[in-house]
Amino acid sequence: MNVMTPVHSDETARLAVVDDEPIVLIRLQKGLSKLGCHVDTYQDGTEFLERQTRRPYDVVFLDLRLQGINGLEVLKEAKRSCPETQVIIITGYPSIESVIEAVRLGAFHYVTKPLKLEEIRHLASRALEHKSLLTENRVLKSLLDPHHGMGEIIGISQAMRDVFAMIRKVAPLDCNILIRGESGTGKELVARLIHQQSMRRERPFVAFNCAGFAEELIASELFGYERGAFTGATATKLGILETAHGGTVFMDEIGDMPLTMQSKLLRVLQDRQILRVGSNKPIQLDLRFIAATNKDLRRAVAENRFREDLFFRLNVVEITLPSLQERREDVPILVQHFLKKYSKKFSKNVNAVDTAAHEILLSYSYPGNVRELENIIERAVALAEGNVLTVKELPPDLRQYSVQTYRDWATLKEWEQRYLRKVLESTGYNTAQAAKILDLPRTTLWRKMRKYGLTKPS
Repeated sequence: MNVMTPVHSDETARLAVVDDEPIVLIRLQKGLSKLGCHVDTYQDGTEFLERQTRRPYDVVFLDLRLQGINGLEVLKEAKRSCPETQVIIITGYPSIESVIEAVRLGAFHYVTKPLKLEEIRHLASRALEHKSLLTENRVLKSLLDPHHGMGEIIGISQAMRDVFAMIRKVAPLDCNILIRGESGTGKELVARLIHQQSMRRERPFVAFNCAGFAEELIASELFGYERGAFTGATATKLGILETAHGGTVFMDEIGDMPLTMQSKLLRVLQDRQILRVGSNKPIQLDLRFIAATNKDLRRAVAENRFREDLFFRLNVVEITLPSLQERREDVPILVQHFLKKYSKKFSKNVNAVDTAAHEILLSYSYPGNVRELENIIERAVALAEGNVLTVKELPPDLRQYSVQTYRDWATLKEWEQRYLRKVLESTGYNTAQAAKILDLPRTTLWRKMRKYGLTKPS
């Protein structure tokens, strides 16, 4: 029985109450309508399920004891038809067994009779917030798609699309590459991706951190040594360069390499051969070099701290990675990516972030870039007790962080408008493809495009 069916807009939250007591239906409809929601009421579970299948509700208050179909069966079918619908169980005869079964079937919460309207409205608000988070995270998951990243590198920002385009161009060319970017921006990930998309993909990829070894050890690590070359050299050892023969060598922190070693590396780049320490027999090598730095090498050259000829040998093509501050629109999908990654690692099912934590993650400046964000999410997932990350799982310094108001994230409508524009731009305003990514009917997408004035640039 529908007590009343008010007219409502597409943005109005849709609630349902399913109970066989008319007085309960009237009371809850009146109380919940004060939240600004559209509320339908049903005495019959089968009638509710027919409507729920056609157009799912956001939140449902469901009595366990109904005439005809059992309340647990209604719960099970409602969650099957729309897993994001939040169901709150109403019971006048609470038992631990029925509550446990309801939770197992996906109930959001339960409340006992006699009902208190303040408690009902509070539960409805919490359930609506949770449902909104699930919907948002589902949409964000859809962005983790080959069109919005390459390999383990995720991004939909224009800055990252430019990086991806450059990778596709230079990966097959077998030229030396210099990758520039702040610490934590993913320089090694880019180097590995270039190798994986090159003709050398079946050969080794070997990384060497130029700042990780004392100067006297770098030569033996890079070039290897012969038995007896120095005290302690009891056997011949292959160096990193020889090990990588036929593949790619990634020289990280190249700006920290001592000048004496820079001249030796330059000779390798010119002659494509090495001498092991303690040997005078050249070894010919076939290598591609990718170097990375967080320093300004041009300034280092001007200050005589880096060889100009080595700089030009390495810098055939330069790829500059943006800081996370410069690609803030990528933060939400990076968060979702890391939630998925570390939920799998820790055998958990953390799939959303609550509103307060979400605001902090969007507003924080990330001086450590993507690496810092990843560490934050890894820690939070490890500590999480439920399926939704909260502020208490964030590091203490972030919990104390004063969230600033950024105009880019001022309102939910502004967020939706910007988000839709990004997806449409990334698909070239192909509405069929955009609707698939957004998991929306194309008619809904068209309506939202009209609402926000989103048209393809002429």
